Amino acid sequence: MSPLLTRRHLIAGAAGLAGTAGVVAVAADRNTPKLVNPRAEAVRRTELARRRPGAATVRATLTPRPVTLDLGGVTVDTWGYAEAAPGPLIRAKAGDLLRVDVVNDLPADTSVHWHGIALRNDMDGVPGVTQDPIGAGGRFTYEFTLPNSGTYFYHPHSGVQLDRALYGVLIVDDPNDAGRYDQEWIVVLDDWVDGTGRTPDDVLAALGGNVGGMHGGHGMNHGAGMPIGGGELESMMSPLLGGAGDVDYPHYLINGRVPAAPVTLTARPRQRVRLRLVNAASDTAFRVALGGHRLTVTHTDGFPVVPDVTDALVVGMGERVDVEVVVADGVFPLVAVAEGKTGQALAVVRTGDGRPPSAQVRPAELDRRVILANRLRAAGSVRLPQRAPDRTHELVLGGGMMPYRWTINGKTFTNAEPLLAREGERVRLRMVNQTMMFHPMHVHGHTFALRDGGPRKDTVIVTPHQSVTVDLDADNPGQWMTHCHNIYHAETGMMINLAYQP
Repeated sequence: MSPLLTRRHLIAGAAGLAGTAGVVAVAADRNTPKLVNPRAEAVRRTELARRRPGAATVRATLTPRPVTLDLGGVTVDTWGYAEAAPGPLIRAKAGDLLRVDVVNDLPADTSVHWHGIALRNDMDGVPGVTQDPIGAGGRFTYEFTLPNSGTYFYHPHSGVQLDRALYGVLIVDDPNDAGRYDQEWIVVLDDWVDGTGRTPDDVLAALGGNVGGMHGGHGMNHGAGMPIGGGELESMMSPLLGGAGDVDYPHYLINGRVPAAPVTLTARPRQRVRLRLVNAASDTAFRVALGGHRLTVTHTDGFPVVPDVTDALVVGMGERVDVEVVVADGVFPLVAVAEGKTGQALAVVRTGDGRPPSAQVRPAELDRRVILANRLRAAGSVRLPQRAPDRTHELVLGGGMMPYRWTINGKTFTNAEPLLAREGERVRLRMVNQTMMFHPMHVHGHTFALRDGGPRKDTVIVTPHQSVTVDLDADNPGQWMTHCHNIYHAETGMMINLAYQP
């Protein structure tokens, strides 16, 4: 693989969550910057510095393959890591070495990206950038140190494969934290289309998308937020987020189940429960509330925040939010409304007798205080030290539905100049949204801090015609994708490389 990734290196199909072809090198000219190779000595050195004496090695195997899933009376043929969604839970402690063997039984190339982990660059799971794709019938072993505790997840960075059942949760426990709760419940949110008469690739084609934005969008024309699949324009608008998605999904899931057959958490009255919310959806943000309760937000994207009590919260694609709740006596709906769309996901919390809620239940909490994670405050222990930025990059988010093409700084990924950084710098990213859609922007390999004491995150929602400024410490050399976590926006160009120079 070439050590350089610039606009003069054509990444065939590597846009978005990402393409599956390797780098096709084009002769560089004098103006092409030299970048840190994912296999460079600086990457190895940084990984060795994370290793802790006596750390355990946690092993797992993932076998992506064709599967048939029962979503609760709805049976679908799809691709997954197991005969259920989400895939296998991987759990380790901060400082452990994680070693995962991936055996590809799919009829296509694939990869695994470890979303939110500040890991070594050559294990980041982006074909054509940090590794060769894992071909059909092939194998690859991911091995890296887990530096930070928190709630994370894994998924392919290959085409639109995330919009199947190819995702799972990775929990990294703090060995020094005994926990202040009686129970823990991992809650994975998803939007579902595969096996219902359409595949994600069909959806992308219907949108008029071309992988990587390499040829510009052609095909069907739709206005901003116009759903693909039978809804109306206004059904894709949110008072909180503006344009709220491009795809009208037939199902919304919690832990792989439709609302008519929800999963149930059984607890005792007055127990303190930690909910780890993970949005693994491809085109949908969710507004989440637990009927009859208020929620105390404690973490976002793995990092602690100043606790904030709310009735409901919005979780964007790729975001993770941890909340605590002391459960009352009875039966209560945990509802995740597809923000700006028609439909919702449902789970049940049961601590006593009572009838289960209907699939259409709408708790009053959904219409009371609602927060986005952007508005939280970082806990003092994880705030970045005050420091002026060494360099600032502006990321202008552009594009639209006619043609279906999404850009950063006016270019799709395959034509974009990298955002340059050097190890040791404080880098400021100013994300300016010039579109009618919201974009959950994700930076690989780092966490950033929102300005003025905002939370530490790796994925942040940028609403229409607004900007979000974040700072990060360039302490993890390599080449790191920075992109919208709407898979269809990313796959058609809204992606750029945050690349270290030697």
